[in-house]
Amino acid sequence: MKLLNISSEGIMQMITEVVMLYGLRFLITIVLLILGLWLAGRVGRLFYNMLEKREVDPSLRSFLKSVVSILLKLLVVISVLSYAGIPMTSFIAILGAAGLAVGLALSGTLQNFAGGVLILLIKPFKVGDFIEAQGFMGTVQEIQVFNTILKTPDSVEIVIPNGGLSTASVTNYSIHPSRRAQWVFGIAYGDSFQKAKGILEKILSEDERVLKEPEPLIFLSNLNDSSVDITVRAWARSSDFWPLNFDIHQKVYDAFNAEGINIPFPQMDVHLKKD
Repeated sequence: MKLLNISSEGIMQMITEVVMLYGLRFLITIVLLILGLWLAGRVGRLFYNMLEKREVDPSLRSFLKSVVSILLKLLVVISVLSYAGIPMTSFIAILGAAGLAVGLALSGTLQNFAGGVLILLIKPFKVGDFIEAQGFMGTVQEIQVFNTILKTPDSVEIVIPNGGLSTASVTNYSIHPSRRAQWVFGIAYGDSFQKAKGILEKILSEDERVLKEPEPLIFLSNLNDSSVDITVRAWARSSDFWPLNFDIHQKVYDAFNAEGINIPFPQMDVHLKKD
């Protein structure tokens, strides 16, 4: 009975020592992992702020921050596992094999990463540009490691993978400081083209957003079935393009009505012939 008691006490003591040893190490490992990941995120933000103070390109700032954050978090995980007693040689070998398998399975993700690097090198667009790509239009908010984030004019966020974005057509509406606007206005047959042209010239000359050079162009472009079409072309700063485009339509409509210029609509004259 005494031997049994001694054996039980020994077993309990051994279990207690194991729990104290490995349990304490396990708790420390968890704490180090949480603290390390927090510090990695903090360093990533500090790194981003440093790039911002040095006035590094906003597109490059976001990309570098993502890369640095991923590398720091990977370093934290490896360091914590090493502290926990896991052999790093075997772990790195397993990690390499797993990385190869994951790389083959996630070839699209690697393509997105390569696409992100290509976008930053070639720079078809940057943060703040208004672009059209992959069937979407919006302002570039951020260029990340794998994706580019657009914000549409109605405040919808669009996430586009960098892989397809780097190999497909992209229309950049902000790459040049100025853009040419074009309007087509129809007047009725019988109305004076010269009078309508004078009204249009006055509207353009009074709007400060219309650039003087290149000079605006107004010409009779088409004789339709029910209207005489006048095409107007004028240049404006890219930032003024859409407000100017909308305002000119309103100004022309009001001015034509005030000056008696008729704006026709499609119609058909039917003549009835009696026998």
